[in-house]
Amino acid sequence: MKLKPLFDKVVVKIIEEKEEKRGSFFLPSTAQEKSEIAEVIAVGPGGNLDGKEVVMQVKPGDKILFAKYSGSEFKVEGKEVVIIRQSDILAIVE
Repeated sequence: MKLKPLFDKVVVKIIEEKEEKRGSFFLPSTAQEKSEIAEVIAVGPGGNLDGKEVVMQVKPGDKILFAKYSGSEFKVEGKEVVIIRQSDILAIVE
């Protein structure tokens, strides 16, 4: 089954990373507990939400940092995914 998110929704897969150092920056333990790194699987089209134009800033394959308790978790074909709003994304990890 393929998910096609609507509006400003983004489907992500959590990346299991236990290290404190991610790339060239260091995440303190408090930040690790409150955020997740995930890979973007699918992106909604954006559009007009509440009278404001929403342009999607992420694309499939991007790695992102988002607040740990954002979105809704689902199991699709045995794989766990999270559907979040683009506004829940804190940063793109390069």
